[in-house]
Amino acid sequence: MTVNQPEKQLNWTLWFGLALLAVTVAVIVALFQLKRDFVARQNTLPVIQTLAPFTLTNQLRQPVTLDTLRGRVWVGDIVFTRCAGPCPVMTRQMRELQDALPRDSRAALITLTTDADYDTPEVLAAYAARFGADPARWQFLTGDKVTVANLAIDGLKLTTLAKPPEERTDPADLFVHATLFVVVDKLGRLRGSFETQGDHVNWPEVKQRILAAVKQLEAEP
Repeated sequence: MTVNQPEKQLNWTLWFGLALLAVTVAVIVALFQLKRDFVARQNTLPVIQTLAPFTLTNQLRQPVTLDTLRGRVWVGDIVFTRCAGPCPVMTRQMRELQDALPRDSRAALITLTTDADYDTPEVLAAYAARFGADPARWQFLTGDKVTVANLAIDGLKLTTLAKPPEERTDPADLFVHATLFVVVDKLGRLRGSFETQGDHVNWPEVKQRILAAVKQLEAEP
């Protein structure tokens, strides 16, 4: 059986068209994958700092170390219980994060104190209860002042300074400290820093960014 020229031309055109379609689909899929990988890289939280080992004490008088937190993503901040400035606002914001985290999330919340001499575990326990902190999720840490300062300043990049007496506006005006929330990954590495206070800050938006960062880091190995 012979194939006439028009039919042969039609078959060749059909096969060429199918091959071109297959190549086009392959190129589109490859470009989509490249775009997805690029977006993923753009959204990856950088490793800012690897934390040094530390040992502090929580509001239940239990030791808390870098190793006991390993394997959990955590959000941290620094306040002091006598603070009449941003601390109560920050602690209420941390409570909002506690309430917003999914039940199946293992993320922890860690609040350091700048006022380790005054903020004993008992004082921190009363403060935690005042804000409805769940100790299974949210720990308030105190301990040796040098250890707290090293973790806060060197590790988490949270400024904390004792205020000179002549600059204090009232008896509780004791410290100047950062109003950031920071996010640490499961390997004990600082991965994000989020400002929580100020006229330019939209807290509901910041809260969602923190929750998204926690979700992203919990998905990492």
